[in-house]
Amino acid sequence: MAWDILFVAAGLGILLLAGDALVKGAVNLSLRLGVPAAIVGLTIVAFGTSAPELLVSVQAVLADVPALALGNVVGSNIANVLLVLGVPALIAAVPVARGEVAHDYIVMMLATALFVGLALLGPIGWPQGLILLAGLALMLGDAYRRARAERRAGAEPLPEGADPALGGWRIGLFTGIGLVGLPLGAGLLVDGATGIARTLGVTEAVIGLTLVAVGTSLPELATTVMAAVRRQAGVAMGNVLGSNVFNLLGIVGVAGLVGTMPVPPEMLARDLWVMVAAAALLGVFVATGWSIGRLAGIGLVLLYGAYLAVLALGGGMV
Repeated sequence: MAWDILFVAAGLGILLLAGDALVKGAVNLSLRLGVPAAIVGLTIVAFGTSAPELLVSVQAVLADVPALALGNVVGSNIANVLLVLGVPALIAAVPVARGEVAHDYIVMMLATALFVGLALLGPIGWPQGLILLAGLALMLGDAYRRARAERRAGAEPLPEGADPALGGWRIGLFTGIGLVGLPLGAGLLVDGATGIARTLGVTEAVIGLTLVAVGTSLPELATTVMAAVRRQAGVAMGNVLGSNVFNLLGIVGVAGLVGTMPVPPEMLARDLWVMVAAAALLGVFVATGWSIGRLAGIGLVLLYGAYLAVLALGGGMV
């Protein structure tokens, strides 16, 4: 199992570096070509930061372990709420701008309801994938209209990863590293995680819900922790809501076009509803405008620990 652990560690490291490089390269290339910053932020940055989850899920379907792909998405959404918001709150309160995030929260809940409904109806294949991608297209169109309205109201901010001083050869280097590194890292991570699951006698779904989900959520976690350290934790809520929507509509949608993904019974009975409950819990803060303080952060992290304990003790064994 030592080689499998090494593959997982190497895969995660490559995914983190390659995902960051792809965002930086693609963003600056697009801006050089004259693409508006709003379009870049809504497409390249959003997809780029979700690239680790996307490549892992597609690779899992191609490797005939579709449960790992679904576990990765569902587990990432759970980790995004309980960990990615909970851990930074231990450092500094995460403010919730009620008026600014209410619309995005509603979009996330609609995406969650659509995904859960399709999962309850049966395996997720290309028809379901097209439905999810259509939902993503509607969301992007709505976000673009809002971005244009904000642009008219003031100066258009540069998207994440933009660097006007970045030279052309460095743009090409970063883009190339991202395009080569992402599939390589995804392949290593899926191979290692599958090997660990078989050695320990647990299902691929559980490995996807835990090891792979937390690993592919590391970019979001690292970003929000550093924002909290700099007392800029206000960006965390928007990042989590957007990431969860892309996970459900974009990643599952693309993976569904690649192959059919049966939904494991234990996921239907437990994990989907944990994801829904975590999203609903977040709604308390959105509806009231309460900041996520240290006490709430402790509660979120403890809830995630309890969920992991249930997975470890209650039904991960085949």
